Amino acid sequence: MGIEAVIFDIGNVLIEWQPERFYDSYIGEDRRRALFAEVDLHGMNDRVDLGHDFQGTIYAKADEHPEWREEIRTWHDRWIEMASPAIDQSVRVLRALRANGVPVFALSNFGIGSFAHASDHYDFLREFDRPYISGHMGVIKPDPEIYRRLEEDSGVAPASLLFADDRPDNIAMADGRGWKTHLFTDPQGWADRLVSEGLLTQAQAA
Repeated sequence: MGIEAVIFDIGNVLIEWQPERFYDSYIGEDRRRALFAEVDLHGMNDRVDLGHDFQGTIYAKADEHPEWREEIRTWHDRWIEMASPAIDQSVRVLRALRANGVPVFALSNFGIGSFAHASDHYDFLREFDRPYISGHMGVIKPDPEIYRRLEEDSGVAPASLLFADDRPDNIAMADGRGWKTHLFTDPQGWADRLVSEGLLTQAQAA
């Protein structure tokens, strides 16, 4: 069965997402380690990705930890600096796929407010044929429900979907549903996979 749609995760596939790296540059590695040990920032972000208010969720967490208030609020206030830079080769192959007439979907854990903010900064986030964004769906990967709803909404058979994600648990869930998958480690590897599937030329993958 041929591939009828290609699905991109966004964080660490199209945009680098390394909050710890950002905080190391902001407050230094030692203080960053202390902050992340004391405050569940990734759990906070999961709530945003489930559809909770972007600023409100982060500011509420900051109020719970007044000793870290400024640092936690920074997760919102300087968010675009954490979600950067764009992974240029991945953006190019996304656009090349669409130019070739291949439908391109997003399947990403992303908040409503944070995705709107990112889309204002990164125009390619507005170019998906179908964006499946967890905040709007109220469910995050690797919950099987988000995969099921993509299948149902798109009408594409699982075996005709090709999905790239940087997290093994997200890939494992897609594998279990019969999707074709690619564990993203670098943009060239992903581009090469698209060439091997006959979706891009070598020149388009460069």
